[in-house]
Amino acid sequence: MKHIHILIIILTVFNAVNAQPAWIKKASKSVFTVKTFSADGNMIGSANGFFVGDKGEAVSSFTPFKGASSAIVIDAKGKEMKVECILGASDTYDIVKFRAVAKQTVPLKLADSPSHEENAVWLLPYSAKKTPTPIKGQITKAEVFSGNYTYYTIMAEAPENTISCPFLNDEGHVIGLLQAPVKNKKNNCFAVSSAFANDLKISGLSINDAALKSILIKKELPNEIDQAILTMYIAGATLDSAAYENLVEDFIKKFPNSADGYIYRARLHTNSNRFAQADEDMQRAIKYADKKDDAHYNYASLIYNKEIYKKNIPYDKWSLEKAAEETETAYSINPVSTYKQLKAQVRLAQKQYEEAYNEYMFIINSGTRTAEMFFMAAKCKEIMNDTTSMLTLLDSAVNTFSRPYLKTAAPYIIARGQAFAKAGRYRNAVADFNEYEKLMSSQLNDNFYYIRAQTELDGNMFQQALDDITKAIEMSPQNDLYYAEKASIEVRVGMLEEAISTSKECINLSPESSDGYLFLGYALCLKGKKEEGLKHLERAKELGDEQAQTIIDRYRQ
Repeated sequence: MKHIHILIIILTVFNAVNAQPAWIKKASKSVFTVKTFSADGNMIGSANGFFVGDKGEAVSSFTPFKGASSAIVIDAKGKEMKVECILGASDTYDIVKFRAVAKQTVPLKLADSPSHEENAVWLLPYSAKKTPTPIKGQITKAEVFSGNYTYYTIMAEAPENTISCPFLNDEGHVIGLLQAPVKNKKNNCFAVSSAFANDLKISGLSINDAALKSILIKKELPNEIDQAILTMYIAGATLDSAAYENLVEDFIKKFPNSADGYIYRARLHTNSNRFAQADEDMQRAIKYADKKDDAHYNYASLIYNKEIYKKNIPYDKWSLEKAAEETETAYSINPVSTYKQLKAQVRLAQKQYEEAYNEYMFIINSGTRTAEMFFMAAKCKEIMNDTTSMLTLLDSAVNTFSRPYLKTAAPYIIARGQAFAKAGRYRNAVADFNEYEKLMSSQLNDNFYYIRAQTELDGNMFQQALDDITKAIEMSPQNDLYYAEKASIEVRVGMLEEAISTSKECINLSPESSDGYLFLGYALCLKGKKEEGLKHLERAKELGDEQAQTIIDRYRQ
């Protein structure tokens, strides 16, 4: 009987071993454990995972990666591999995709189609240096999410240390990853589609994704170059300089035949005064560029910016004239007005105002009749002291807009108003200032009302000037200059009592300024209070006001 009992045990064990799928030994090589660490080297957490590619591409649980600065993978042989970069993440489904540093990895094959209710599945735990025992389960629910992915409920006895281990079907193909919590009261556990995990990727806008930002390990650039360029554009405004430089190098490494990477790096070299390296990169950019005109334009822009902002640091190969030549090369390849516009800017920087004006007029006559082009041509004429042509061009700039004006017209309206004021056409200037006020009323400050008041005063528009200087005082009640200006207007229009009151306020604000004493003394003299008025005029004289003596002489006769 004893021998029979032993035989039964042996047969039972033999049958149990043979009941396991044949693919287990090979599949177990793909399962690993991952450990994550903070910047100071302390371990944050751990989970399992498995390879989905032969170059270290893998999936695991997102949670341990949150806040992690580094991570390592320990494969079934006990070999450690550093996590190189993040390829995608979903905090909603607690999944991260990454690449580990490895020459060769053994990926699990993903199931071509989802499994269904009542299908048998196998949970494959991580085991170091020995073949693990799989845990058999049965699908009790298969729910579709995000269009074509499946979320599984599986009846199985899953240990706590198997989170992110794979569930495989009878053919040994992965259907999903075990999720936390591993089970509920009915011994149900949950798995998210392995296809969903594998399809996670970085897009151009992922740099602002909250889940990815919470992981401090480097992120992979998108595989599509247009998305990678979008990433670079956003990164330029969001990353610190060191992180951005690393990203530029990653871009060049990933897209070595793209001009964009060399242009990015050339800009960085220029910012660091490494002009020779920048020039080398721009030559590479021109070589690889599909659009040669764009590369020459970027080269011209780089030279122009260097010559404007770093002209004190010479580099013989670059000059404003070189920038102009590059714009012409770009324009000869593709006649885009932007290239001519840069050339006009170069000519302005060279103080070749007639040539700059001619470039702007060429752009205008070629069909680019924008307010900006007319405005820049007007600036050239202003420098050349051709007021008539300048005003005509500013009229053209404003006339590119139709009434009722939108805010986009405001800069050109105020520019024309200022030009009218400078030319002595004060009422035209005030009309433009009034139009500007309508458009920008919520953004105006006291200085606007002070300037308009002065223009109105020059145009003998006294009541308007008084209203505007009063508005300026309301907005900046501590500015003694405005009180002096108001007192001056009040004296001029014979509002002597008001002038006396305003002058006293001016003196209270700034007792060491001569203006308040000057207008107070003058107003008192005009009212017939000569002695009192002369006393204040003498004080204004003591404080350095040269006009005071003229008024004193008049009233002491």
